[in-house]
Amino acid sequence: MATNAALKAGGTSEGGRAGGASREPETRLALVRRARRMNRILAETYPDAHCELDFGTPFQLLIATVLSAQTTDARVNLTTPALFAKYPTPEDLAAADPEDVEAILRPTGFFRAKTKSVMGLSAALRDRFGGEVPGRLEDLVDLPGVGRKTANVVLGNAFDVPGITVDTHFGRLARRFGWTAEDDPVKVEQEIGSLFPRKEWTMLSHRLIWHGRRICHARRPACGACPLARLCPSFGEGPTDEETARKLVKPGPFS
Repeated sequence: MATNAALKAGGTSEGGRAGGASREPETRLALVRRARRMNRILAETYPDAHCELDFGTPFQLLIATVLSAQTTDARVNLTTPALFAKYPTPEDLAAADPEDVEAILRPTGFFRAKTKSVMGLSAALRDRFGGEVPGRLEDLVDLPGVGRKTANVVLGNAFDVPGITVDTHFGRLARRFGWTAEDDPVKVEQEIGSLFPRKEWTMLSHRLIWHGRRICHARRPACGACPLARLCPSFGEGPTDEETARKLVKPGPFS
């Protein structure tokens, strides 16, 4: 959750100059410096940023991440305890009665498709990796239903292997910040990765996702309450008045 000091600063500490960042053409060096400065501010604003899916093992995180599609982390966290209590291993879940799994996953939405997905994924883990979740990107993305976003969530949070998680929040903010103009998640991942040290990738992902959920919303970003306002070329897309903007801030938690 954002610190009071950082949110109180809003558009006046690191941010606050009306109009956001300069509209002049930005050199590569200036972009890198601005992006890293923004990351430092986000680190101060969200010192507790972390993956908001509950998990105890790589398998649990992998399944929870797959289930998080088209629903909230909070909803997934309410559902997975019963799932993992009944099916603690890939072998157990792969051999489950689909109707029983569907009953557990119903609250997450699209429960039939998700049941098929997690059971197929569990079977692949059982058959190809001895029931263990692999710790390499190339192996993870070769699993059914696992893309780079899911793989990077698992690598970064279960294996401590740096990765950039390009979800809807991350992509939106990266473009708003002027860090990239790309829409393709793989290209976004590559471009943003080139701006930051590899060791920062996982925490950078958490910080942007937290900021997107709390302040930099898709439709009405709380620009007047944003600690990045001075450095953001999109300042003004949302209300710039501090009092109005503060009403848009969602403090969380989201898990």
